[in-house]
Amino acid sequence: MNTLQLPFHKMEGVGNDFVLVDADAVAGLDLRALAQHLCCRPFGIGADGLLIVGQGTRAPVQMRMFNPDGTEDFCGNGLRCAARYAYEQGYVQTTEFGIETLGGCVVPVQIHLREGEVDAITTELPPPRFHPRDLPALADGEVIEDYPIRVAGHSLRIASVNTGTTHTVIFGESLPDDALFLEVSPRLETHPMFPERTSVLWAVVVSRGEVRVRIWERGVGETLGCGTGAAAVGVLAHRAGWTEPTVTVTSQGGILQVRSTTNGVMLTGAANKLFDGMFYLKQKEGSDALPPSLSQ
Repeated sequence: MNTLQLPFHKMEGVGNDFVLVDADAVAGLDLRALAQHLCCRPFGIGADGLLIVGQGTRAPVQMRMFNPDGTEDFCGNGLRCAARYAYEQGYVQTTEFGIETLGGCVVPVQIHLREGEVDAITTELPPPRFHPRDLPALADGEVIEDYPIRVAGHSLRIASVNTGTTHTVIFGESLPDDALFLEVSPRLETHPMFPERTSVLWAVVVSRGEVRVRIWERGVGETLGCGTGAAAVGVLAHRAGWTEPTVTVTSQGGILQVRSTTNGVMLTGAANKLFDGMFYLKQKEGSDALPPSLSQ
């Protein structure tokens, strides 16, 4: 049995926490299995996702993000964490650069400094996609907005958009209590209407400049924050005429600023390093697979 020493960094953006590792350190490993092990809170490090950061081919930096269930995804909060790591590790020498992510998409990034330290990060997400085939969703029509659906015995009106990944928003007068949230959210995530599943956000428009949310993230469960989810809420609320193009989206983990533009969505917020560490992976000799037993 071989033991691999894996250096890692624990980071967060509005409470969305990640294990970040350098791409060279995990070359040749099963990254989906690695995400399942490292993100497991009782037996691993514990996180909402695993970020793999390295040199890109289409941009100076590449980021891959894996959910705790091992599925690969696009992640707005993860992008800011990767951007800060890349900037502080010297991957780039400028405060404006691109990050290559899922599907080869290159996301423009701008680092905002205060007294020489990283204060906030803006990412320019791809243009939102609304047609059901682009979500994807099995529904007729050009968009899914104020769309009636029945889930777990509850009649809902939903709106869906792809802001890099699929999100479905339920706007209401108040955020759901635990019973409603936990009953409906996972069933809507896996509803047959969404063949690749969907994240679920419950949202309340507080004013033309603020929306409050509670988040159920696909492949994760409840999370304190979601960058692409905040973007989805901001875009949909603006399209409905309820908010200005720039809006603050407040979740349990903190605040993100969402600005809808003609070219895409600008997302601004913080990204923080919590701690560094070393994780010890036990591997069978001659195998890249990760066994069920790990030592920390």
